[in-house]
Amino acid sequence: MDTIRDWPADIFAALKAADIRQVAYVPDAGHGALIRMCHADPAISALPLTTEEEGIGLATGAWLGGVRACLLMQSSGVGNCINMLSLAANCRSPLLLLVTMRGDLGETNPWQIPMGQAVADVLRAMGVVVHEIDRAEQAAGVVAYAAQMAFDANAMVAVLIRQALIGAKRFVAAAG
Repeated sequence: MDTIRDWPADIFAALKAADIRQVAYVPDAGHGALIRMCHADPAISALPLTTEEEGIGLATGAWLGGVRACLLMQSSGVGNCINMLSLAANCRSPLLLLVTMRGDLGETNPWQIPMGQAVADVLRAMGVVVHEIDRAEQAAGVVAYAAQMAFDANAMVAVLIRQALIGAKRFVAAAG
């Protein structure tokens, strides 16, 4: 895990530079610091969701209202969004997704592995451009370019924040 740089602060700075004013999220420890920064900034509306697909509708509505939005989620939430991605695709509305990964490097929770392994392929199959970061020094630049692509080209873009950066959570199965 890369702890030398404050990558959540770097991502927050990139979102601010991209004029993101709405951040929707399902609570997630991997995004915890970023979520707290968004809540602390009066220029950003930080909106908790009950399920990830709600965020696609919020981001589309924000865009229609002239506001740039970003959706934060964990990789397991990508599966909840598949059908709703058609909204952004058919409307050609920009969609910026920041996805903390589970189910890859160091994962011990068997429930996270299937979706974690499929996320990039599933998003690409739905027409989402996928970028990945696994080192802190990549965070600001990749998020900045992803935001530029999403909002300047009306594209669906996801940034996958790999477990090599955020660290793997320890899971121990209960004895049967």
